Amino acid sequence: MKTTFFKNILITCCLLGWMGASAQMIKTDTPKRAKGQTDVLRMACTPIPTVRVAFIGLGMRGPGAVERMTHIPGVEIVALCDMLEDRTKSANKILVKAGFPKAKEFFGENAWRQVTALPNVDLVYVATDWKHHAQIGVQAMKDGKHVAIEVPSAMTMDEIWELINTSEKTRKHCMQLENCVYDFFELTTLNMAQKGLFGEILHAEGAYIHNLEPYWMDYWNNWRLDYNIKHRGDIYATHGMGPACLALNIHRGDKMNYLVSMDTKTVGIPTFIKEKKGEDLKDFRNGDHTMTMIRTENGKTIQIQHDVANPRPYTRMYQLTGTKGFANKYPVEGYALGSKAVGADITPDYQKLDAEEYVSEEVKKALMIKYKHPIVKGIEEKAKQIGGHGGMDFIMDYRLIHCLQNGLPLDMDVYDLAEWSCLGPLTEISLDNGSAPVQIPDFTRGGWNKLKTVEFSE
Repeated sequence: MKTTFFKNILITCCLLGWMGASAQMIKTDTPKRAKGQTDVLRMACTPIPTVRVAFIGLGMRGPGAVERMTHIPGVEIVALCDMLEDRTKSANKILVKAGFPKAKEFFGENAWRQVTALPNVDLVYVATDWKHHAQIGVQAMKDGKHVAIEVPSAMTMDEIWELINTSEKTRKHCMQLENCVYDFFELTTLNMAQKGLFGEILHAEGAYIHNLEPYWMDYWNNWRLDYNIKHRGDIYATHGMGPACLALNIHRGDKMNYLVSMDTKTVGIPTFIKEKKGEDLKDFRNGDHTMTMIRTENGKTIQIQHDVANPRPYTRMYQLTGTKGFANKYPVEGYALGSKAVGADITPDYQKLDAEEYVSEEVKKALMIKYKHPIVKGIEEKAKQIGGHGGMDFIMDYRLIHCLQNGLPLDMDVYDLAEWSCLGPLTEISLDNGSAPVQIPDFTRGGWNKLKTVEFSE
């Protein structure tokens, strides 16, 4: 009996030792900040009353951005650029229709270099394929321009650090165009969280689950499909990461420490390619479904999912779990709150609320009116009329221009860009090493605790 007992202990210890070894954290490099270079936390630049904008990339997202900018006072669109000539000319028709003068046209593989060098540009708006995002952003800042880059703004850790270092060195804004933080529910929920309605936020969830089968062939030169073939991991995490990280005050009093990722086998996209093209892909890298868990310095957790291969309803998940309440956007949009959080000014039945189920639709509407985010007031109806994913794209563009015009810090900085984009390369490392934990760098290099909350300048 004793022999069996001690044998079991020995086996258990060996297993624990093996598990500990297999779970050893993979370290990541944090390059030293150059001498004389400082962070860009809450950086404000000289006001630009009339913002002169150049657009690079006029395929799927660019034309919509051009059209939205024509509705924002104090904007001049001076340059349009794309790989293809017809797209550049088509975008100019948008300007003419809106009563704007034609912008200077650029097209061709390296035409973007001419655009970033233009002397009469304040902001370069980048909406190209993913692989060109960081390269154009870096050069634009070196050429003295602020830059706004579509998601994800960087695909490798080297690109992320180059964007950070260039922004810090040039003192130019580098913002990721993450529209989902400006959705009405997310903004209202962020405001509620900052007012303490959910207590201490302990856990946040986000995702990009979107069956892209109807759209795969719409991407120029199949660049998005190609990236999934060659890379593994959550390569499109920012829609889920943005709202989750803001609610948890990442690099505003907390920081992400490490992640662990896991994926399913690959089925959906290779099957699609076989049916459409007759090609039998044997080396497809990305799994159909990827799940990533993140732990923060303050003991909070984030769960992010990615699935663009399977027939599921669209969802970004977006959930907040707090010590006093809960918020959820998909598939049911609602709040679960107790009586102390809601109060009699919202409903006379507030004392009956116990947070075990969603508040009624009437109470939810009253909460969303009371806690409407200040930056939405005055532009909500215009945003809904102009559109762009229900209006959040317009709010994103409006806020970008508003902050530049008034010399205010942007709502999102280059460290947000880094934190939300880093899941691409870091989840690939985790997956390729048996779902090992991977360290997430402190992209602020020590500044993560200088600020105490997310602040949108008014």
